[in-house]
Amino acid sequence: MIKWFGRIRSTGGFRKAFVRYITKGRSNRSVGGTAFLLLFILAFAIFAVFPVAFMVGNAFKPMRELYRYPPTVLPQNPTGQNFKDLLVYASESLVPFTRYLYNTGVLVILGCLGQILLSAMAAFPLAKSEFRGKKLMSSMVVYALMFSGAVTAVPNYLILTKLGLVDSLWAIILPSFASTLGLYLMQNFMEMLPDSLIEAAKIDGASYFRTLVSIIMPVVKPALMTVFIFTFQGLWGNTGGSVLYTENIKPLSYMLSRIASTGIARQGMASAASLLSFFIPVLIFVVTQSNVMETMATSGMKD
Repeated sequence: MIKWFGRIRSTGGFRKAFVRYITKGRSNRSVGGTAFLLLFILAFAIFAVFPVAFMVGNAFKPMRELYRYPPTVLPQNPTGQNFKDLLVYASESLVPFTRYLYNTGVLVILGCLGQILLSAMAAFPLAKSEFRGKKLMSSMVVYALMFSGAVTAVPNYLILTKLGLVDSLWAIILPSFASTLGLYLMQNFMEMLPDSLIEAAKIDGASYFRTLVSIIMPVVKPALMTVFIFTFQGLWGNTGGSVLYTENIKPLSYMLSRIASTGIARQGMASAASLLSFFIPVLIFVVTQSNVMETMATSGMKD
C-alpha cells in the first residue's frame, strides 16, 4: 500500500490517479460530472442504509439508551440482553416457539412451491400457445396487477369461509398460489424464449408437460427465483390476523408482532424481534439474488 501511494505521488499526484480511476470506463461524462454522480449515489446509499443501521443498533441497546434523546444510531454500551429476554419470553409462552417456527416453515415451503408450479404451468400456454381468448386472458392478468390485497380481502374471506378453510394454514397458502405477479413475470420471461427450442423438444418426442419441466423451467430459473423471493417475503410477513384465530397455528411473524405491541417495558425485546424478522428475508434475498445474477449470465437465448 505504501509503495502504491509512493508511485502515485511520483507520477503526478492523487489528482491524476483519481482522474484515471473515474474515467477508465467508457463514458461521455466529464470528470466533474462523474465525480458528482459518484457522490450523489453515495449520499443515497448512506440514506438507505441509515434505517437499517438504526434498527440493528436498537437491538443491542440497553433500555436506558432506547429512550435517550437525541437518539444515537449505535449503542454506547452494547448488550445481548434483549435477545436473552426474547428467548425467555418465547420459552414461557403457552405455545412453544418451535410451533410458531414450524407453522411459518409450512407456509413458506408450500406457498412458494405452489406459486412457482402454478405460475409456470399457467404462463407456458399463455406465452407459447395460440388459442382463442389468449389476448383477453393476458390482458386480465395485467389488469389484475392493479388490484391491491385490500380490494380482494373480502371476496377471499367469503370464498375461504364457503370452503371451510378459515382458521387453518390453507387459508394463507391457497391464496398465495393465485398471485398474478408471479404469472406475469413468468409469462414475460417465457415469451423471450425461442420457439425452435420447443419445436426441437416435440421432434424428440417430449410431451407438453415434459417440455415444461425438463426444458423450459431450467431455462427460466431467473424468473423462478424472482417469484420465489416475492412469495417468500409476502408469506414471511403474513401474520394471518384475519383468517387465523387458534393460537397454535399462527406463524412466527404473529408472535414477533405481538411482542412489539406489548408496551414500553418490552421495547428491548421488540427491537430484537424486529431485527430477527428483518434479517431472515434479507438473508434469503441475498442468497437467491446471487443465484439469479449467476443464472441470467448464462441463460440468454436467441433465435
